[in-house]
Amino acid sequence: MRTTVGIIGAGPAGLLLARTLHLAGVDCVVLENRDRAYIEARQRAGLLEAGTVEALRAVGAAARLDAEGLEHRGIQLRFDGVTHRLDFPALTGRTVTVYAQTEIVKDLVALQLAEGPPLLFGARAEAVEGATGGRPLIHYRHEGRARTLECDWAVGCDGFHGVARDAVPPALRTAYARDYPFSWLGVLADVAPSNDELVYARGEHGFALLSMRSPTVSRLYLQVPVGTDPADWPDERIWDELDARLAAGGEPGRRLARGPVTATSVTPMRSFVSEPLRHGRLLLAGDAAHIVPPTGAKGLNLAVSDVRLLGRAFEALHRTGSTDLLDAYPRTALTRVWQATRFSYDMTTMLHTPPDQTAFDRRIELARLHRIAASPAAATELAAHYTGLPLP
Repeated sequence: MRTTVGIIGAGPAGLLLARTLHLAGVDCVVLENRDRAYIEARQRAGLLEAGTVEALRAVGAAARLDAEGLEHRGIQLRFDGVTHRLDFPALTGRTVTVYAQTEIVKDLVALQLAEGPPLLFGARAEAVEGATGGRPLIHYRHEGRARTLECDWAVGCDGFHGVARDAVPPALRTAYARDYPFSWLGVLADVAPSNDELVYARGEHGFALLSMRSPTVSRLYLQVPVGTDPADWPDERIWDELDARLAAGGEPGRRLARGPVTATSVTPMRSFVSEPLRHGRLLLAGDAAHIVPPTGAKGLNLAVSDVRLLGRAFEALHRTGSTDLLDAYPRTALTRVWQATRFSYDMTTMLHTPPDQTAFDRRIELARLHRIAASPAAATELAAHYTGLPLP
């Protein structure tokens, strides 16, 4: 096949870019390694910045989001026996929305199959070559046969373990990474959330996050040691530990509403940025280029901001023939990526208790939290990053 833009990966980034290009009249093809059932079932992030909601509305993919999404006007920080609320509209004029990434993928897949350019499931990309030549070639395997997609531009939206980043020669690629000495135990439970806003709790036994997927499904997280086996966490232990850690907010004796746990998983905590984001006619977006720990809820939103920039750039190329925005993409995107990486690092170190944390470090992190609670300027800074910096 031949196309203008070859997109590797049908996660939110690849699908949103394909939808954007289709509406702009730019030909593209999406290659996805997994089948439709798999990508529509995998659990990922669920908190959307205001800009992400705007991006989905702009491409006509927000009907269910607007009907079912839960708008949140703030978050709560619990530490030292006190709960502090950050009022987002008062601080920034913006809100965030809870709507699962799984549902975003379903919405975008349905639009792609009904109206958009080709989306090939079970198409495993194996290599990208010729990115510095005239037309990149994406070699992939589909329906048992080796095939090639020839394109003017290739975009890697294929995640951390994809092949697109490997097409950048190692001598030209720099990776910046930090692995954190703890993980998250993620829990889905069939029970109404015990709070109508997200609660971030820091206590002596570690971090806990109270979140939700819908009015009837809770999404919960616990800081756990690296290498934790979810099988070692039966339902009763999960609920008891959540009660203990969330009591750090001055509500001793209060128990969360309990229900059946339907899924558990362990997520390593890592920060990772690979530079450059462009090699010839190959561009990288989303987890293929960067990963942040989920504490700041930036991963999905960063991927969306990447492809919003790319969508503008390809539309400008299509309409005017100018590559100025494509040339600027690596610098523009990385400015935002590093700000989100810094914010996610701050949130992670401030709220967690590493196994080797000293008494001095503990007091420093608590001082940072108290500063946010006491200073409107510090609270505004956190709220501005949490709700999403505007695109340049």
